[in-house]
Amino acid sequence: MKRRLPPLNSLRAFESAARHLSFTKAADELAVTQSAVSHQVNALEEWAGVPLFKRQGRAMVLTEAAVKFLPAVSTALDQIALAGRKLQAVDPTHGWLTVAVMPSFAAKWLVPRLADFHEKNPDMDVWIATFEAQTGALGSDIDVAIRYGRGDWPGLASVRIMSEELFPVCAPRLAAGLKAPADLANATLLHDELREDWGMWFAAAGLTGVDTARGPGFDDSGLLIQAAIEGLGVALGRSVLVKGDLDAGRLVRPFDVALGAEFAYYLVYPPDLENAPKIETFRTWLLATARAAG
Repeated sequence: MKRRLPPLNSLRAFESAARHLSFTKAADELAVTQSAVSHQVNALEEWAGVPLFKRQGRAMVLTEAAVKFLPAVSTALDQIALAGRKLQAVDPTHGWLTVAVMPSFAAKWLVPRLADFHEKNPDMDVWIATFEAQTGALGSDIDVAIRYGRGDWPGLASVRIMSEELFPVCAPRLAAGLKAPADLANATLLHDELREDWGMWFAAAGLTGVDTARGPGFDDSGLLIQAAIEGLGVALGRSVLVKGDLDAGRLVRPFDVALGAEFAYYLVYPPDLENAPKIETFRTWLLATARAAG
C-alpha cells in the first residue's frame, strides 16, 4: 500500500515550533528564516486540512489536533535520527562522532587528550557538544554522552569511566597561610552546585562549627577551578578535573584529607549502538586513557 506521508521538512518545522511554541526559536534551531518555518507549517496545515496553531492574546498555542499529533511526530523524528546514526555508524571512518559532555569535564579532562585520540584514529572526527542534559534520553543528534551520576539512566547503556575524590585546592600564594584544616575556618570557600560537599569534607577532617555555606558559588566546576587559580579562595576540587592544574603548579593541595565522591563518570549511549564501530573505537580509547590517567 502506498504511504500518504506528510512532507518531511514541514514535519520538522512543525515539531520544532510546537516544542518551543515559537516560530522564531524554531527558525534558530533549524537554521532557517522565520518565514520559512511559517511557510512549512502552513504547508502541513494545508496537507492535513486542519489548523495546528492559534493565538491566545500574544501567545501562540497548539490546537487540539496539534496536541495529539506532536508526540507521534517527535517520536518518529527521533527514531529516524537514531536510524541515521546506526547507518552512519556502520562505517567507522565516515561522519562525526558527536560526544555530549559537561563543559568542565570537556575543558579540564577530555579536550587536552583529544590529540591522542586523533593521532590514533586519524579518520575519525569528534564533535564535542556541551549542551546535553544529565538525565533522560540522549538528544537526537548525540551519539554518546559522558555523564556524572550513579550509572542508572533508563534506556541507555552505561560504562563506568572513572571515579573521583574531593579535596581542597587553592592558588600557591594562598596555600602559605593554610597550615592545618582548621585554618579554612577563616578562608574564603568557593562552591559549585553541590554546596553540601564542604560540610562533608569538614566532617571527614574532624572539624565542627564551621560555616560552610559562606563564599561565592559557580554553576560550572570549570569556573570554580579557574576562580581558585586566580586566588579568589579555596575550592573543593574534584581530582579528575584539577589534576592538570596541580601537575602544572597552578593549584596546590594544602591537605591530604579527601572525600570520596558519591558519583562517577560514565559513558552512555543507546543499547542498539553497543557494537557500532565508531562508538566501540571511542569507548576503547576512553577507558584506556582513563586507566592511564589514574
